[in-house]
Amino acid sequence: MSNLTQEQLALVESWAADGATLNDVQTRLKSEFGISLTYLEARLLMLDVGVRLKDKPREQPKPEPEAPPAAAPKEPEPEAWEEPASALAETEIEPENEPGAEVTLTADQIAIPGALISGKVTFSDGQTATWYLDQFGRLGLGGAPQGYQPPKGDIPKFQQQLDRIMQRAGF
Repeated sequence: MSNLTQEQLALVESWAADGATLNDVQTRLKSEFGISLTYLEARLLMLDVGVRLKDKPREQPKPEPEAPPAAAPKEPEPEAWEEPASALAETEIEPENEPGAEVTLTADQIAIPGALISGKVTFSDGQTATWYLDQFGRLGLGGAPQGYQPPKGDIPKFQQQLDRIMQRAGF
């Protein structure tokens, strides 16, 4: 590292007082005194001689205008969502009192490998299957015969019951 004379140090201090950056000091040392320093060497030199460079004021991000508060969804009462994990185990959603509402869903206490949550479903035609939701949010059915399609009326009931199970599980 280069040693500066007292006169050179005084000039460096005046450059810093005028708001010069470290790059400016480095460039001026080379052009005016023929002293070539790397950026790191220039930084260490400033620290060694006690010259403090002024920080440029940083632009503060402008606060975005606040939108009027939207109606916040009503949160359930604490008792409704603070069910112990054992209450979720083998949770069965009872079919609603609708004609033909014979779809039942259960949630497994421990999800199958690769799934966030899983369980079993029995459709109105008596066919059972396993269901799961993976970490990408994809729903899957398994354990039913190849090409099985549940009755069309069972699909919305399955979705409603699955939604309730997911809410109870905290998803």
